Amino acid sequence: MAALHTVPILSIMEVTHDVKCFRLRKPEGYRFVPGQATEVSVNKPGWTEEKRPFTFTSLNTDDYLEFTIKGYPEHQGVTHQLHQLSVGDELLIRDVWGAIEYKGPGYFIAGGAGITPFMAILRQLARDGQMGDNVLLFSNKTVADIIYQDELTRLLGSHARFLLTRETREGYEKGPIDQHFLEANIPDFSRHFYICGPDKMIQDISASLEKLGASADAVVFEH
Repeated sequence: MAALHTVPILSIMEVTHDVKCFRLRKPEGYRFVPGQATEVSVNKPGWTEEKRPFTFTSLNTDDYLEFTIKGYPEHQGVTHQLHQLSVGDELLIRDVWGAIEYKGPGYFIAGGAGITPFMAILRQLARDGQMGDNVLLFSNKTVADIIYQDELTRLLGSHARFLLTRETREGYEKGPIDQHFLEANIPDFSRHFYICGPDKMIQDISASLEKLGASADAVVFEH
């Protein structure tokens, strides 16, 4: 039977207008690899079995667990419940499982909250001095929607590129990450590609990369 851990919330930080960062007490011996996830539920009557998968944004060496979660109040579901919680409230977490595995340098392509599975990977690479020439292509509707923009700029420097689809702002690129953009901005399609975002975005970008010569084995997406 899968292990079940009851963990109190240690802190809650607002990251954007609709994204919060939750830090939780880490159970003794609980381990994970950057890119892995677990199923989370709220320890309140009627919600303990309403499980949703979230990727850790903390590192295994941290003495806390961290999740960065976008709220969807219109759904009245788990994320909405999470965004109503306070420090001291409890979550239920389960065994870890693989989401996205880092296979080597390449391009991280994210849409909106799809950045969250990449955070622990990028933080670990930076801590280990292994960031190298990895590139982040991060698409959002507006500047206000960009999660961890300052930290990503610090981690990747000019290799962090931010695109806006519903706003034009100086210093930001305009438009979606589509086949035209990929062809114009990626010189080498033999590298690894890591994709996370809305399902249609993942499907479209994966198909575009295949047409442009990327190997199917080199395209990694959250599933």
